[in-house]
Amino acid sequence: MPSSLSSPVVRFSALALTTLALTGCKRFRFPDVTPGYREFAYVSNGGANTVSILDLVYLRQDRTLQVGQNPTGLATNPKRNEVYAVNTQSGSVSVIDAERNSVVATIGVGRRPYFISVDGAGRRAYVANSESHSVSVLDLDQRREIATTFAGDQPGLARISPDARSLVVTDRGSGSVAVFAVSNSSGAPPLHLRASFPGCAGATDAAILPDSSKAFVACSGGHQVMAISLAAAADSWAAKQNPSLTRDRLLAMLDVGKTPVHLTVKPDGGEIFVSNFDSNSISAISTWTNEVESTYPIGNRPVYAVVSRDNSALWVSNFSAESISLYSIDDGKMEGSIHTGPGPDALVFSADEHLLLAADARSGDVAVIRTESKEGPTLFTMLPAGASPNDIVIKSFRTKP
Repeated sequence: MPSSLSSPVVRFSALALTTLALTGCKRFRFPDVTPGYREFAYVSNGGANTVSILDLVYLRQDRTLQVGQNPTGLATNPKRNEVYAVNTQSGSVSVIDAERNSVVATIGVGRRPYFISVDGAGRRAYVANSESHSVSVLDLDQRREIATTFAGDQPGLARISPDARSLVVTDRGSGSVAVFAVSNSSGAPPLHLRASFPGCAGATDAAILPDSSKAFVACSGGHQVMAISLAAAADSWAAKQNPSLTRDRLLAMLDVGKTPVHLTVKPDGGEIFVSNFDSNSISAISTWTNEVESTYPIGNRPVYAVVSRDNSALWVSNFSAESISLYSIDDGKMEGSIHTGPGPDALVFSADEHLLLAADARSGDVAVIRTESKEGPTLFTMLPAGASPNDIVIKSFRTKP
């Protein structure tokens, strides 16, 4: 069973596997970038109390920032050049200015937070505090906590919907899921409990569809995924056609593999892929029918997955197989695997998806995989991070002349 909310497993050396230009010389066989373009990967190192910053234009380590104790979850701001690191032991969130790559603020939250979710406007963030049994609401303009709300027993994750109307909170301790209505109106409470759904043992990860109509939750204490219909706005076309859609409803409890730990949504919203840690498999769920379409073997201890933006390829990190599997969604078959370090975990694409990065929880490195080349996907190099990396995110932008 997973022993930490920040990763389904406990979190090779920093040796480059190629001599190619890690010191800033001309990029070879990589897409050209325009002047002023910057792209960085941020890695939270739980065992070092740091965030490593990797320069993806020149494929080198940029710098290491000291943050709070045991940094776990990371998030980027979609509207400004900021990155947020959750410090689990410190009960705080570090604000990183991506243009200067420095910590510019620290926001106090509750006890033992693990993840942070930022709304699409980039103005508010939500943090579940597992030992405080609460959710913190953060004002990112003022860089402070503006409200806390009771959220159940050991809330692990608070996920904001794309339309910013619903906040889905997974309560691992009680095996339940809470759905809150979100308000940005002055004088109104930022969060109001709208519905609660029991029966999701060890509730951990949650995924919300791009149209904000449904949420899916991994019940990691067993072998199921909970499907929930999220309440539509009363004045929406869907609600006018069917008034029952204004209520949150349990749609189904779906049998997948044992210990589902991570959910990833296809960019088109048509399918959810479930990483079944103790079944060595991936399950595909149709979001149209709320049914499991298939479950297939993928590798030893699958722990994390990402889907390409063209909806064609699923990449899965196999924590105990020292590899990343590539599954063709269009063809319905495995395309192969790429050997990495001893414990690949969190995955993220570069902005143009020509690179896939895998944080290695055991070695403290980041595997850099070329997704396209004449030889097919290949391990290009390993970049050093820090002890026990938990999460990795990408921020890209252009600087002003």
